[in-house]
Amino acid sequence: MLIREGDQRNISIDIRLAVLLAGIAGALNAAGFQAVGLFSANMTGNVSALSDHLGLGQFSAAALFGSLIVLFIAGAFVSGLLIEAGRKRQVRAIYAFSIALEGLLLLLLGGLDVIVHALDQSFSLVLGLSFVMGLQNAATTRISNARVRTTHVSGMATDIGLGIAALCGGGGPEREDALARLRLYTSTIIAFLIGGVLGAILYLLIGGYLLIITAAILFAIALPEVRRARMKDHHAV
Repeated sequence: MLIREGDQRNISIDIRLAVLLAGIAGALNAAGFQAVGLFSANMTGNVSALSDHLGLGQFSAAALFGSLIVLFIAGAFVSGLLIEAGRKRQVRAIYAFSIALEGLLLLLLGGLDVIVHALDQSFSLVLGLSFVMGLQNAATTRISNARVRTTHVSGMATDIGLGIAALCGGGGPEREDALARLRLYTSTIIAFLIGGVLGAILYLLIGGYLLIITAAILFAIALPEVRRARMKDHHAV
């Protein structure tokens, strides 16, 4: 799931990856909103809010939304650098390492929130989550040739509409391709929705422990993929 990339992947692998990570993204996005009333992954909304606050001369609020956007981009940048470095060195598990890094950052954020309450009633949590969401979305975008995007749904909602239109007018291989993509995008949106519902409920109940739980899930996804990649490298030698 985190070893094959691009055309080596099939729709089943993409759906598994999308469902797992979109569910986590939905939960984290909802947690940030419950914490401080802001979304960490909604770049469309954050850019709109930035422009609105700039237009009204509310520069402190504008700086906050600008920071969310910059940190999301920074997370994607770091993920991209990590992936490029890994590919140059032919590290099969580089995408798994990227997801493990996401888990490590979430563990740190969750620990701060739980142990020392450093993130309570501040924007630090949602700012950190924005970086993490950029990291995750970049990794899933690169590994799937942009078929899987897990932190936002605007593009996928558009693709669902286009896919339904293709089904209405096409047949043969085009219809099969449209059906496969509809399964992928629909599964992603549903996972994001369910993750958001669970994230909102659980953050209200257990606070930062939610981030620690999601970190554990990411480690459970990434570490077996690292072992699989190393076994493939060993057999190749």
